[in-house]
Amino acid sequence: MRLVLQRVSEASVSVDGRVVSEIGRGLLILVGVAVADEGSADEAAERLADKVANLRIFADGAGKMNLAMTEAGGAALVVSQFTLYADTKKGRRPSWMEAARPEVAEPAVETFARALEARGARVGRGIFGADMQVALVNDGPVTILLDG
Repeated sequence: MRLVLQRVSEASVSVDGRVVSEIGRGLLILVGVAVADEGSADEAAERLADKVANLRIFADGAGKMNLAMTEAGGAALVVSQFTLYADTKKGRRPSWMEAARPEVAEPAVETFARALEARGARVGRGIFGADMQVALVNDGPVTILLDG
């Protein structure tokens, strides 16, 4: 499982011109699930949710990155993104062979979102498999890659 975390002051997901989820301050989390995750996606989702929930990347009163998302009053917007497993080593057209099939990826992304909620986060979600438009205001900017 691969995550791209973007600290945001706001973010939203729209489908067919309609906002389906939005957050204020928090993290936009793009989630990719790999073929290699099959059979262990739930473990990876739980482990990564714990990491994300406790990652100290929000400013404290002194302006230092010392607070976790929930300590800072932030929320998470979880968006599935199979393109995180694009293989561009050959040619000019990405291969998606490393990305898990939808029947594996969709429950893994939902397990991750629920695991974040279990750790006290408010969580918004994109719509799996939809053509989504994601809008965000990156705060910092702070962007972090996590593999698990």
